[in-house]
Amino acid sequence: MLPSQRWRTGPGSAVEGQRAGGRTLLRTNRRVHCQAWSGGSQLTERDYGHLEAAAKLAQSAQGLTQPHPNAGCVLVGADGRPLAETFHRAQGTTAAEALAVTAAGPAARGATAYLNLEPGDCHGEAAAVDALVRGGVSRVVVGIRHPLRHLRSRAIGLLRGAGVRVDVLADVLAVGRNGGPATAAAAASGSGSDIEAYGPYDPSSSQGSASAYGALSACLEANEPLLHRAVLRRPLGLLKYAMTLDGKIATSLGHSAWVSSPQSRAMVFETRARSDAVIVGGNTVRRDNPRLTTRREGGHTPARVVMSRTLDLPEDANLWDVTLAPTIVLTQRGARTRFQAALRASGVEVVEFDFLTPESVADYCQERGFLQCFWECGGTLAAPAIASGVVHKVMAFVAPKIIGGLRAPTPVGELGFVEMTQAVELVDNTWSQVGPDLMMTGYMPSSGGLWALEATLEAADEESAADAASASAVHLPSSPAPSSPAPPPAAAPATSAAGGGDVKAAAAAGSIAAKRRRGAGGPQGRSVSFYKAWDQWGALSNFSPHPISMPVEPPLAAAAVDGAASSNGNGNGVAAAAAASTSGNGAVRSWPSVEHYYQAHKFAGNHHPDAAAVMEAIAAAPSPEEAARIGRRTERTRPELLRRDWPTAKIGVMLSALRAKFATHAGPRAMLLATAGVSLPPPAPGGAVAAAENGGAVAAAAPCGDAACYELVEASPHDYYWGAGYERTGQNKLGRLLMKVRDELLADLNAASCNSERAWGAGAGPALAGTAAASAAAPASRG
Repeated sequence: MLPSQRWRTGPGSAVEGQRAGGRTLLRTNRRVHCQAWSGGSQLTERDYGHLEAAAKLAQSAQGLTQPHPNAGCVLVGADGRPLAETFHRAQGTTAAEALAVTAAGPAARGATAYLNLEPGDCHGEAAAVDALVRGGVSRVVVGIRHPLRHLRSRAIGLLRGAGVRVDVLADVLAVGRNGGPATAAAAASGSGSDIEAYGPYDPSSSQGSASAYGALSACLEANEPLLHRAVLRRPLGLLKYAMTLDGKIATSLGHSAWVSSPQSRAMVFETRARSDAVIVGGNTVRRDNPRLTTRREGGHTPARVVMSRTLDLPEDANLWDVTLAPTIVLTQRGARTRFQAALRASGVEVVEFDFLTPESVADYCQERGFLQCFWECGGTLAAPAIASGVVHKVMAFVAPKIIGGLRAPTPVGELGFVEMTQAVELVDNTWSQVGPDLMMTGYMPSSGGLWALEATLEAADEESAADAASASAVHLPSSPAPSSPAPPPAAAPATSAAGGGDVKAAAAAGSIAAKRRRGAGGPQGRSVSFYKAWDQWGALSNFSPHPISMPVEPPLAAAAVDGAASSNGNGNGVAAAAAASTSGNGAVRSWPSVEHYYQAHKFAGNHHPDAAAVMEAIAAAPSPEEAARIGRRTERTRPELLRRDWPTAKIGVMLSALRAKFATHAGPRAMLLATAGVSLPPPAPGGAVAAAENGGAVAAAAPCGDAACYELVEASPHDYYWGAGYERTGQNKLGRLLMKVRDELLADLNAASCNSERAWGAGAGPALAGTAAASAAAPASRG
């Protein structure tokens, strides 16, 4: 632990309205209005303590894996004895709630689960909810509702529908709301708390309320980047700088090593590891020649992003060595095309913009699914980044040194201010002592702080609930409020938007990328985009947590290695899959995800002894993200281990894995069919999709040339082979394969319907026979 002392400063008003970037933010300081709760239903000091522990647990994977929604679970038995403490490691891994119930076993019955974040099941099934219900958990205490719109209040509604009591601390404290008709409407719709409110009070008036505030603060801080992305439609922009006591970041000659102490620099390395990207400008590359690494072995490695309009950069910069970490260069179209080609040849990713600005970079990072961008730039870039609103938080170190110099650079360049009243004021400021330095963190007006963001989400819930109540009163049809349980994915595929986001909301937040994408590629308004596993259509991602069983292949023959497709290649549907399932003496192997299988099979059949070791390392990787990291790094640094037929074999490898996934898992299958207008019964907690499929009716399946079918697009802005690429000019191979699998599923459903049989019941058609081998098989192809 680094030695530190902390104290806070902030404005004195209780709630301030602030207009920022077209959004109304509620800036809330520590003395927020709260609601007290009656009788034995009041949350206790023990509840607050367990919630705070869950929030700390949730951050256990920070720096180990790429930033993702952080979820922790503390399971406490009916006798008050702690049973399990778990956390969600990475996207595409087992939910913390499921891990806790498994660890507790029969003792989970009657227990209370403390969750810093509402469960974020977005993989076509309610795995976390199912685990809690099946385990017999009787009460769930949630810190905050999920910030993402497609997940917000969904799990809470499912749990309450299954008879589980749910208390939400953010509702108890009523951030940004003081009761009224909207609150009553929210409660009636199932989005309110199970505890009855009787009025507001000041949280600082008692020890209990102070503990409640501390617990909620911990829950908000655990998902600080997610809150910013959900409300502002951009990654959290964190600007870091270190300056001397007289405000200089370097000498007048540019020397800057080192302004801050080793303790402060260690904190910077930790923050890098918790970020998706580290952003610098061309001046920093030319002056400092940085590496921008985390200075440690293993763990998450953020992308190193260089902004340069002219590409006037040294050709031997340390950042061009991508064996240390990936590097992305963002520039303007046509700049130094030969240098661009050289960078690409060395493995550096180069992206051209018509006009490079901090806003366009923030939008690009949003499209890549980034949650946090760490701006480590100099004053020349920091000023426009602040002025454009893409910096939301500042992390400043002040060293007890004086350097002087009229020409010595300062942390922030010209902002155009001429009066002190124009100065940008930060809110929710925290001062800490780190070694000999002082560290200050605070939120820019573009953010307003975590309580302001949570209040904005609460206000949106209130507005939606009030609209629903008003529509109901006059008997008008209305869309489900975001705070009510979300409909099954089959209800309404989203229009084209990266990660299943709301295009209108993104445009309202000023997303240039959303506007560009809305009119590009595929049928107008008839595409479903997917990318991150936590997005609305997350079950379509290769990173979703769905294991597959695949046949164990013998070593490839020389002819196969020299270019022929492997045994799991481009065969047709069930026949090829069934044949493959009997190869290798009929043995099958389980893989944690499609991504694990795909990355490992880059090295299948290579007789080099290291190739088999790499395959085993990938298979044992604790998350799809880490499997991809091993596979991509090995492909880049050890090309001799890559199977020689990989360019022709990879399509077949991916297709066979996708067939296995969607044949095996009912939730993703229902989501995929929903993109063709086929509605399966919604999942029920405890039994979920599979039980519903076996007992409910399936809508008639339309052929996929029908207008009901949506184009599927992997919205990866950097992958022009499997994805659509930044300008949506990519080949979208993954989306095309998913549409092929969807066609096979539709054909199988239609065949079963014609025979008056259920296509997916136990003992139905050959595609899903109840054997391990057939679970890896796909539905029959119809051409």
